Order: sequence, then structure tokens, then C-alpha cells
Amino acid sequence: MSELLARAVGERGELVLMRRDDALELRVNGVFVMDTAHTETERMLATATLGHLARSGGLRVLIGGLGLGFTLREVLADERVREAHVVEIEPDLVAWHRDGLVTDTANALADERVRISVGDIAAVLGEQPDGACDVLLLDVDNGPDFLVYEENSALYGPGFLRRCKDKLAPGGTLAVWSADASPELLGAMRDVFGDCTELVIPVTLGQRGTTYHLFVSHQVELEQAGLQNSL
Repeated sequence: MSELLARAVGERGELVLMRRDDALELRVNGVFVMDTAHTETERMLATATLGHLARSGGLRVLIGGLGLGFTLREVLADERVREAHVVEIEPDLVAWHRDGLVTDTANALADERVRISVGDIAAVLGEQPDGACDVLLLDVDNGPDFLVYEENSALYGPGFLRRCKDKLAPGGTLAVWSADASPELLGAMRDVFGDCTELVIPVTLGQRGTTYHLFVSHQVELEQAGLQNSL
């Protein structure tokens, strides 16, 4: 049983929020993007990166893609976070959150630590000073091999990944969400950062089992960078 909750048509096409059984579901141009029945990987996008950082406070997190808000809520649950900057290209999705159509996220957006930018992640990231982010979380599409928007393919390439590296503070972390494995993305992140860990998370969609994937890389600390430059 499904119920249409909201629909918008913009320059990138159709955006739909619906209720299917007991879950909310987000679709873009008829393509399933995410739902509230399977939120483990969206939450792990935050926990797998924040957990790596040993700092006591003042963390600056930039999130590419608001989605249904589970990554943001997990970020805000960490008291060390000073700022959570969310970049979302769809203004209607932000409005649906603020209007309370997406359960429990209106309060998250009202948190004083949250800053929302409506726009393209590449453009907004380019405006940030180098070293401005401790954690950079990218969940802007379904991954490099199952794109909702073809123009997002550049976000998984070496050029954009190098820009991410520049914006990370020493010891910072980049994590990228993907609906499928991607040897090309894994290789590109290893080339740019020198390391990348692929986390494979089993999920069940209806009667079908599959996996979602997180790709995590770390910016070197200042001491390591100095040692490498001296070699």
C-alpha cells in the first residue's frame, strides 16, 4: 500500500516523497533513492568516520546530500560536532524536512549547529577554505555505476576527490556512499589519498539480499605529511 505525500518538478526532473507500508520512500525521476526501512548505511556514513577521529571537540562536518536526514541526525548525536554543514541540491526536499513531512528531522534542521546550503556540492565545496572540514560525507547519488543524474559522474573521479582532499583538515576523513561495489572508485580514492577502505554492508530489500558500500579515506596528519615530504 502506498500514499503520495509530496511531489515536486524542477530543473532536474521529478522528486517524490511517498509512504509505502510503514516506511517513507524518496524517488527521483522514478528511480528509488532511499527509504526509512533501511537506514544502517546512511547512519554508518557518519559513525564510521566520526569514530575514527580521536579529537575531543570542535569537529566540522560537511554532508553532501540531505536525503531523509539519517546521516545528519547521526552526526548531531556526536557532541564533539561543532558544525554540520549540509549541501542539498533540491530545495523542495529541504522544505519537506522543515515542514515535518520527513519524521523527526525538522528538529535536526533547527539545531544551532546545522547550516544548510541549497546548491551543487561541487560548487559549495569549492567555496570552502582549504582544510576547513574534519569530516566530509558524500551521499549525493546512488554511486558511480547507478547514477540518478549522469552529471554526478564527475563527483566520483580523481579531480573532485583531489578537491575533497584539499578541503580536509590534517587527519580528516572522507566517506562516499554507493549502492554497489566500484573498483574504479576504490582505485581513484587510493590514488588520491594513498588509502581507502571499502565497507560492505548486507541489506535486505523486500525478498532480495544485496549489499551497500562505503568507501573511506583519511587525510594524513601534519607529522606524516612532513615525513613524506622529507623523503
